[in-house]
Amino acid sequence: MARKAEVSPATVSRVVNGHANVDPVLADRVRRAMNELGYRPNAVARNLRRSRTTLWAVVISDIGNPFFTALVRGVEDIAQRSGFSVVLCNTDEDPTKEARYLNAVLAEQVAGVIIAPSGPQTDLDQLAAARVPVVVIDRQLHGSRIDTVLVENEHGAELATAHLVESGYQRIACITGRRGVYTASSRLAGYRRALTAAGHHYDERLVRYADFRSDGGYQAMSELLRCQPRPDALFVANNLMTVGALECLVDNGITVPADMGVVGFDDLPWAHLVRPALTTVAQPTYQLGETAGQLLTERIATPDRDATTVTLPTKLQVRESSTRRPGPSVGSDPVSD
Repeated sequence: MARKAEVSPATVSRVVNGHANVDPVLADRVRRAMNELGYRPNAVARNLRRSRTTLWAVVISDIGNPFFTALVRGVEDIAQRSGFSVVLCNTDEDPTKEARYLNAVLAEQVAGVIIAPSGPQTDLDQLAAARVPVVVIDRQLHGSRIDTVLVENEHGAELATAHLVESGYQRIACITGRRGVYTASSRLAGYRRALTAAGHHYDERLVRYADFRSDGGYQAMSELLRCQPRPDALFVANNLMTVGALECLVDNGITVPADMGVVGFDDLPWAHLVRPALTTVAQPTYQLGETAGQLLTERIATPDRDATTVTLPTKLQVRESSTRRPGPSVGSDPVSD
């Protein structure tokens, strides 16, 4: 191989093992020689020498959520450029399922883990004891010294709620996630802070905790519609619950934004296509994954460096669902399809 590519055996080894510090011209010659000779690296033997695979495990809570689709793409792009491949683990917000995946991660000796924890009880000590590099995304584990990538959850929720206040709504409800989950608590705190800043009373009867799924959003919205007096606006703390809440409004003949202003957290690819177009708090989802991948690459290269927390900005995308302008109602558009 080295003779064919006219390079040293050490250069061949670095290219085969995915090291980035190889001259691009030499690396291209090695890859051409590999193709011409039909060479395929022996992954089993290589991993035995390394005591690690070239795999990253990405452990997320809901593979059906579009938020994670763009995030995982950002991770994968960094992994590929760094010589790693990605395996995806879906926990369904289930701590037991999550624990099984973490045990599998240890057994398979993956090179690193990027995880969106299912809850505050997620225990990463076993990974730390085995010196498996870890980056936490989307949710913060209090008290842990682990590389973490977050967004401005509280600030984004505050922007969303303040916008509803400025649009003239008075009884603004909130559907947030499960109690104790970092993102749910942070977004609820932002909602409450905006109400307080505007001189509005924080009413716990207008807050519902759900499961970050569309069914949970639907059920929570059904309960809020039974409140007397009924809320006239709604902030929802994630995209799938927003879908469920909108479906409930359609089923009950509630028009948006005339009868109910709506702002959701997480932008959706179709948010600007429905009528009325949906106001959302947009997260830099691809950049979240990209940043997590970069931190994991650095952690693998320098295992003992200090932990880093990166917080990325959120942005309010104001559209028709929160502005009380006359126009088509939610009921005239198949939002729930």
